[in-house]
Amino acid sequence: MDFKIVVAGTSLGGLKAITALLSALPENFSLPLVVIQHREYASGELLKGLLQKVTCLPVQEVEDKDAILPGRIYLAPPDYHLLIDRGEFALSIDDPVTFARPSVDVAFDSAAASYGQGVLAVILTGAGRDGAAGAASIEAFGGVVLVQDPSSAEAKSMPQAAIAATKAAHVLPLAEIISFLHQNCCLGGQPQHV
Repeated sequence: MDFKIVVAGTSLGGLKAITALLSALPENFSLPLVVIQHREYASGELLKGLLQKVTCLPVQEVEDKDAILPGRIYLAPPDYHLLIDRGEFALSIDDPVTFARPSVDVAFDSAAASYGQGVLAVILTGAGRDGAAGAASIEAFGGVVLVQDPSSAEAKSMPQAAIAATKAAHVLPLAEIISFLHQNCCLGGQPQHV
């Protein structure tokens, strides 16, 4: 599999899941990993600081027109939709989608349109349906979707909605999602625009 980007969406219970995932990533994790976490605007840089403490990879909150570089963790900023274009990000203040801004669906749809079968999507614990339509879009463009097994998720509805919306999602416990990332996204190499 020739992945170009990893996109991960989460909501309720997401901090614990994302922390576990990022803390397990090695220095040679070679893809950009974009995290769309539902959070309050007042959270500011708090999430970035918490996550940087658990990973050796650089963590940054996205600003409009930031380049997408391999081996970095990108966080969707609170109260903005994150659009993933080929090689750079864009931010939007369009209306919330499925009651969320940032919306997992918006980010996943844009990643699918830009990177097609090069997208590896991860849906983690969360409440609501955000991410389900985006996961279906990624699958339709030939990308791969991993969904946290609802039985291991703190909040089951987001993973369940993604499973129902897709035809071939891989439903895995968090530890196996981490193993999949190790096997398919650790290639080494120098950072470059993607």
